[in-house]
Amino acid sequence: MKCPFCSNPDTRVIDSRLTESNDCVRRRRLCEKCGKRFTTYERFENEPIAVIKKDNTREPFDRNKILSGLIRACIKRNISTEILNNIVDDIENEISNMPSNEIHSREIGNLVLKRLKKLDKVAYIRFASVYKQFNDIKQFTRELSELKKTK
Repeated sequence: MKCPFCSNPDTRVIDSRLTESNDCVRRRRLCEKCGKRFTTYERFENEPIAVIKKDNTREPFDRNKILSGLIRACIKRNISTEILNNIVDDIENEISNMPSNEIHSREIGNLVLKRLKKLDKVAYIRFASVYKQFNDIKQFTRELSELKKTK
């Protein structure tokens, strides 16, 4: 594995373990040249999944889009990247186990919301405001009221 910092091809694995979902191997690596550590993930590759967007176009499923949205929603929320990666792993597993190899983007958004609601209410509201395209304060208030009911 090439070092992402100095491009040296000589790196070694210093720790390997399964993720919480047991479907991915997380490896901590050390660059022999610059001494920096980095993490890689090894996953089983499933049949490609197509995401059906709002305009009915299709694009390949991209777990990084989910992770990016989670990171934005969780800024300054003291939630580790490992927890966010586990959420993405969980969502990806759920999608992979569905009978169809196509999924609507709104279904993915709902899967993210479901997990954020359990994890962090502020991150949930942040994600919901973008995902549900809140246009005014009434929509925020309505969502907050619904969130209070679920406690």
